Amino acid sequence: MGKPAKKPRKGLTYADAGVNFATHDKLVTEIFRRVRSTYGPRVIEVDDGFGGLFSLENDRGLFSRNYRNPVLVACTDGVGTKLKLAFAMGKHDTVGIDCVAMSVNDMLCMGAEPLFFLDYIATGRKDLDVLLPLVGGVVEGCKQAGCALLGGETAEMPGFYPPGEYDIAGFGIGVVERKRVLKGEGIKPGDVILGLESSGLHSNGFSLVRKILARKKWKLTQHMAEFGQTLGEQLLTPTQIYARPVASALQVYNKPGAVAGIANITGGGFIDNIPRVLPPTCEAVIDTAAWTPPPVFSMLQKAGKVDAREMYQVFNMGIGMVMVTPPRHVDAIADRLEKFSHKGLPRVKTHVIGRIRTGQRQVVLQ
Repeated sequence: MGKPAKKPRKGLTYADAGVNFATHDKLVTEIFRRVRSTYGPRVIEVDDGFGGLFSLENDRGLFSRNYRNPVLVACTDGVGTKLKLAFAMGKHDTVGIDCVAMSVNDMLCMGAEPLFFLDYIATGRKDLDVLLPLVGGVVEGCKQAGCALLGGETAEMPGFYPPGEYDIAGFGIGVVERKRVLKGEGIKPGDVILGLESSGLHSNGFSLVRKILARKKWKLTQHMAEFGQTLGEQLLTPTQIYARPVASALQVYNKPGAVAGIANITGGGFIDNIPRVLPPTCEAVIDTAAWTPPPVFSMLQKAGKVDAREMYQVFNMGIGMVMVTPPRHVDAIADRLEKFSHKGLPRVKTHVIGRIRTGQRQVVLQ
């Protein structure tokens, strides 16, 4: 008696490998609906296009002008290990805002108007309960910045990321008139440093934050009276996006030298970022008593026994951006920033936090 015939082996599908087209289609449909809410008159819509189209021939941007000699400004960044807290909290609707902010705030330092943004998300499995809030945050960030979410990619990579985890990166494009590019060349001794308050930690220093949390064995879900919310909610506060108020100030005070330089206080804190806009013969003197950092910074410093200078090199200490300006302009610029309002955006608070003096390209803390 012969052996029974073997059943033919079933052919493999992409779904067998962990990639689900049905989930992808649902995700794309919902994302497109949200993305279109960021479109303005400069976006040229193309159904199922392989790229996004954006016109520069329109004067309806934040700066409300056409450009005679436009220069494009490109920035890219991610959210870093702050994502680990989002995974632990199961809260994904704020880190998309962070992703937009990290690129948009950088381009402001060049004097640029944000035009559009692209995102890249990679995950082991597409989970709509995770990815839709995540993309919703990106959409919200683009609305706050006044730019279009022109496209993106969501990659499903089975076996590459642990379950429930993902990475997100962003790419921002802005534009500035060539003669208005900010390089810090006009900064000179006697200029003052205007600090714009941050919304909290923003998206930097979270490797140290997580080290402190582990050492103290703090739980992200524990309620903190000084914050009026849980520790995790406080740490996940999204990065402030300064595009609209700063664009408003640059539009009004657009004379050469009125704003001599802008620095985003991001990775590297005060110590590494402010020198990036200083001429070789100038140094920035920061009066650390000019403002009071939010409680989260003193909590982390005390818990981790972190040296004061280390704090100013890792964190923003409550100042998310600085603008360097001659003394005669500082009050008007601060007033413009603080009075600027737009639906849904928090008001910007400012402090004169230092001055420029002759010296080496460095930051001096006082």
